[in-house]
Amino acid sequence: MSQTITRGPATGGGFKRFFTNQSQFDFVGRSRMWALISLVLIAVSLLALGVRQLNFGIDFTGGTTFIVTGAAGGFGAEDLREAVGATGVDEVSAQVVDGGEGAMVTTPSIEEVGGEQQDRVLDAIAEVAGVERGEIDVSAVGPRWGEQISRQAIRALVVFLVLVALYIAIRFEWRMALAALVTLAHDVIVTVGIYALVGFQVTPASVIALLTILGYSLYDTVVVFDRVTEDTARLSSVSTQTYGEVANSSLNEVLIRSLSTSVTSLLPVGSLLFIGATLLGAETLSDLALALFVGMAIGTYSSIAVATPALVWLKEREPRYAELKDKIETRRGRKA
Repeated sequence: MSQTITRGPATGGGFKRFFTNQSQFDFVGRSRMWALISLVLIAVSLLALGVRQLNFGIDFTGGTTFIVTGAAGGFGAEDLREAVGATGVDEVSAQVVDGGEGAMVTTPSIEEVGGEQQDRVLDAIAEVAGVERGEIDVSAVGPRWGEQISRQAIRALVVFLVLVALYIAIRFEWRMALAALVTLAHDVIVTVGIYALVGFQVTPASVIALLTILGYSLYDTVVVFDRVTEDTARLSSVSTQTYGEVANSSLNEVLIRSLSTSVTSLLPVGSLLFIGATLLGAETLSDLALALFVGMAIGTYSSIAVATPALVWLKEREPRYAELKDKIETRRGRKA
């Protein structure tokens, strides 16, 4: 007697089926399309990294930051950049906050902290902002500190990936661990590529957010893999569905849950980014919120379109599931 993994009949319109976990999107059947999209995204990301490279912040490259408070207003970021540039300092970054009452100017490392060049920069900023030199706070970060931050960030990422692989291999199996690592690598490359392509500044907050979104993406992936494991455990040599077909049904069952989690996560992060950082001027939130928003969006896509198709590709190379697939396709007349 043949064994089939069955579900209740899909009833109602498309939206009703979607919101009642009865959707029938063929994600696995379109795996080549998803693979092509992902390969294009990865290629563009690697090209952006090679051509434009990442815009590392002061914490990574070293530099000097001048923070202005109690300014008179009536000046813009471009005024500050021109004034500081006239002192002979290149690659000046400037932001004006609090309606012109505050500003932050970042430069590469000043030749001599407390020396003549720093005095000229302080004079230029004070003149534009209408404040006394003593009202400007100065902080300097050396390149060695940036190297330490970079090493720690890479170490944290490697440890995270190793722990993830071990957990999934123990909880599920090594093929799921490999599929999860492929998904996380996809998320890292595309997120970092978007930063390089658009020119977003990479700060320690960006690194923290990157590790956060990897955990978020992993959560979605584990939810799907758990359902796939449960449903495919009943497959046998006489089943009438392939591993890929059952995995696709499992993915559809948790699809609304994954998307609901993503939307409810993106909304507050989007509010933090577009309202808090942009409209209210909370610039310190922008680095964290930006990385979270970009990474969550990429992670949502990858948990659906990368993780499960990659898992199916690996599993259907097992003799057991490869033989089952051959039998079913022969039975359906797809093979001679």
